[in-house]
Amino acid sequence: MKSHSTRTSEPLRFGKRPLIGLPGRRKTGADIVGFPEAISEIPIDLYMTDYARGVFEAGGLPVHLPFDIDIDEMIELLDGLLMPGGTDIDPGLYGAAADPEMIEPESLRDDTELALLDAAARADLPVLGICRGVQLLNVHGEGTLHQHVPAHACWEASAPEPVHDVEFAEGSVARDLFGERTAVNSFHHQTIAEVSRRYVASGRSSDGTVEMIESTEHRWLGVQWHPEMMATRSEDPLFEWLVREARH
Repeated sequence: MKSHSTRTSEPLRFGKRPLIGLPGRRKTGADIVGFPEAISEIPIDLYMTDYARGVFEAGGLPVHLPFDIDIDEMIELLDGLLMPGGTDIDPGLYGAAADPEMIEPESLRDDTELALLDAAARADLPVLGICRGVQLLNVHGEGTLHQHVPAHACWEASAPEPVHDVEFAEGSVARDLFGERTAVNSFHHQTIAEVSRRYVASGRSSDGTVEMIESTEHRWLGVQWHPEMMATRSEDPLFEWLVREARH
């Protein structure tokens, strides 16, 4: 898990790339500007493009996962999972009351993604969680979240812009991937509070915020920042790690 190899210099043929599952969000036509009113209630699954780009650039093949699937059947076809960013997680899942500033959760997405993690654990698939994804990993492991962190978020900055450093613990996968520290963006609404007993916090910012966790049971990593939005995405070691582990 801690070995770090360089990406192959030549593109892999279709069928040789490991398949990385990428869940999305469900909306309706009414949520999309300009969508015909006559079919405004039709369900639409949305996927953030930059996650798929990061997977493909690292040598994987992104597979968009609709909500209407048999999860166990789909997991058998996949080689890894990427849990992306998005809205807040239902605080009831970690035994908390809703903060007044909480963004409305999406119960279908919460339930589906938690079931995907259950299936990934059974199948021993590698998982990378980003932003909401790292929060979901922590909640899945019975950890908790800070529901509203305006002092740490930097919404006024552009998404690709690094705004602070993250320092990584000695002996961690994070240190192997990034070295002692790296500069990251900060584009989120919630953060990890109590770290799950199934993880270790391997990266923190200077204010103590947990920025990266590593599973002690599985090949699972999670980060609070958004590597898919940064200018370094095509060479980011997190996407390389996921694809490399998926090849195994």
